[in-house]
Amino acid sequence: MQKNLVIVESPAKAKTLEKFLGKDFKVMSSYGHIRDLKKKEMSVNLDDFSPEYEIPSDKESVVRELRKEASAAETVWLASDEDREGEAISWHLSQVLGIDPKAAKRIVFHEITKTAILKAIETPRTIDMGLVNAQQARRVLDRIVGFKISPVLWKKLKPSLSAGRVQSVAVRLIVEREREIENFKSEFSYRVSAIFVIEGQEIKASLGQGFKTEEDAEKFLESCKDKEFFITDIEKKPVKKTPAPPFTTSTLQQEAARKLGFTVSQTMMVAQHLYESGYITYMRTDSVNLSSLCLNTAKEEIVSMHGERYSKPRQFHTNSKGAQEAHEAIRPTFISEHEIAGNSQERRLYDLIWKRTVACQMADAEAEKTTITIGMKSLSSDDDSAVSFTATGEVITFDGFLRVYRESYDDDNQVEESEGLLPSVKVGEMLQMKEMVAVQRFSQHPLRYTEASLVKKLEELGIGRPSTYAPTISTIQQREYVEKGDKKGEERTFGVIKLSAGKLEKLSKKEVVGNEKGKLLPTDIGTVVNDFLIHSFPEIVDYNFTANVEKEFDEIADGRENWQSMMREFYGKLEPMVDATLQEKSEYKVGERLLGEEPGTGKPVSVKIGRFGPMVQIGVANEAEKPRFAQLNKGQSIATITLEEALSLFKLPRTLGDFEGETVTVGTGRFGPYVLHSKKYVSIPKDVDPMEITLEAAISLIEERRQGEAAAHLKSFDEDAELEVMNGRFGPYLKYKGINYKLPKSVKEPASLTYEECMEIINTPQQAKAPAKRGRKPASKKV
Repeated sequence: MQKNLVIVESPAKAKTLEKFLGKDFKVMSSYGHIRDLKKKEMSVNLDDFSPEYEIPSDKESVVRELRKEASAAETVWLASDEDREGEAISWHLSQVLGIDPKAAKRIVFHEITKTAILKAIETPRTIDMGLVNAQQARRVLDRIVGFKISPVLWKKLKPSLSAGRVQSVAVRLIVEREREIENFKSEFSYRVSAIFVIEGQEIKASLGQGFKTEEDAEKFLESCKDKEFFITDIEKKPVKKTPAPPFTTSTLQQEAARKLGFTVSQTMMVAQHLYESGYITYMRTDSVNLSSLCLNTAKEEIVSMHGERYSKPRQFHTNSKGAQEAHEAIRPTFISEHEIAGNSQERRLYDLIWKRTVACQMADAEAEKTTITIGMKSLSSDDDSAVSFTATGEVITFDGFLRVYRESYDDDNQVEESEGLLPSVKVGEMLQMKEMVAVQRFSQHPLRYTEASLVKKLEELGIGRPSTYAPTISTIQQREYVEKGDKKGEERTFGVIKLSAGKLEKLSKKEVVGNEKGKLLPTDIGTVVNDFLIHSFPEIVDYNFTANVEKEFDEIADGRENWQSMMREFYGKLEPMVDATLQEKSEYKVGERLLGEEPGTGKPVSVKIGRFGPMVQIGVANEAEKPRFAQLNKGQSIATITLEEALSLFKLPRTLGDFEGETVTVGTGRFGPYVLHSKKYVSIPKDVDPMEITLEAAISLIEERRQGEAAAHLKSFDEDAELEVMNGRFGPYLKYKGINYKLPKSVKEPASLTYEECMEIINTPQQAKAPAKRGRKPASKKV
């Protein structure tokens, strides 16, 4: 009999634990959750809001093995992660394995080290039902929101849409930021700077005020022709720079995005590998606390590497709303390990975590900041001007933590860089003005969100928790409410007035502004869904409501609130909103915008979200003649498209020429633009303009489609033309009378199957239960 069975969530974590535990311990993985709500049902009893769980089919074999080993073990240790999700996994395991939660041996550790694991085994606890209930509350509430609001979206907008509590708020942030940008009115002013010279050394300085008009700026520079310049004040003061706290989940995601170019989900995946391999502490946390062991070992390492002066032990305190997920920041398990084995991504992320952790325990950086004020007076009178120029310089006198790490920012203007040493000067010394320039500068619109800056905003609002940021951002992109993309900059002309050698010169220069890369952009569908939810379910997408829900989850976790009472109160508000929205009738479909009339026919031209995405419609559905439809091109939006642009989409079909004696035409349908040849359709890629595609490019698409079809048809039969052996994206299968049938694993060479063998496979009882659905019509197939 096995003495001890330890159950964790992942095989990688199990492998690392096995290195530290002796032969009396067997470590197994549950591969994440072993039970969940049913996918196609709400699985929530609305009388008492109790969830109805099931063991998914792909977890049945895992559960069988766990039950077998648990029944044979003297002690079962539940060692899933220490947050709510991990606690829920342990509770589900106790339910499935027949273990009383009050008597369960629950062990948690913030790092996978021998010391931490043995200490956890020495001090086990029972399952924390507060944490379990908080996880169940989140799961049930989100399921209710999805199952109650999503069908409303299907009816009012289009099928297959979905709503989610946190994801809808994230989309709202992105939509509102885009509208801020669209409504932004740029203003300009002229900023004046000058280069002064003293004893051959240059001083760059700027004027403390700007000018609203070109005339005012020109007038000022003109007045400087007969001015002399001198030092009126010198201020020197010491400046200290303090290191940033150690990483939390949020700050790690932000810094990895800025410094390493990682996506939020990529950062979490790599961090998970590092944790499970024993290299870092638990990666889902909003605490900046560090253990005394970490503080002591960091000090030893810093003193050893840089000397006593560079060490300054600190303990940081968490200020984020509702911080509760874990008890320590993300740090290296062993500070003495400067590098690790692993792939490039793992090594780079570890290096970032190591440097941030060490830097936060190092001395402040010290600098001397010098500010020189430059006044001016007229050569022809004694009147001194009240206007002055300012030059600043900064010199690092002690690098401190900057020797190891320098923090980055979303806005490049915030990056703290040393401005260098200024020349040694005295008050009253005269300066020679070498050049003065007034440059027209425009105010900039707010920055669009990156994945990292969106995480930061969600955290500031108290929305979501460390475990939810990555899945939320992935979900809104997968559901095509938001897309990550680039915005091309626009060329802009700006004015420059230059004063040099007593001469005034006016120039006109050009610059490209507004060029943004890797930003989160709302799609038309995302924008329409957001507007609909704000109109019909304002409370669900309200920032304060969503943040307050998170606080209630925290109270449930602490045992201060009953989770089913919370559900009852929430559902009491949601159900009337759903009923009212379903009964609401409107002349226009949600998101529809009337652009005008088609010249000649007078038929209405509108733009809306159709079954297959944003589209233009000419005519109305209740007329004898059916309406005509056209999909929007890439880069077009239902919010900004003009009547002229919409009508141009109906210039198709185009005739390109002949190929193999048949006409090649370009058209568009509900699945988008296509090439039609010999009664066969080939989709045109999204990055190709159907109005500009050439005959040669169309023929290339046709031939590519043929090659794909040839590779897909493995075998046909004289006995029955409707039977074929096919090869698809998931491997070989049989196609018979428009229905697809799986091949048994025992079939090694599908192309050698006989007609009789194929029919035997088709007629097996397993195939009869759930044959694959019929495929789409040819026009919908993508190349």
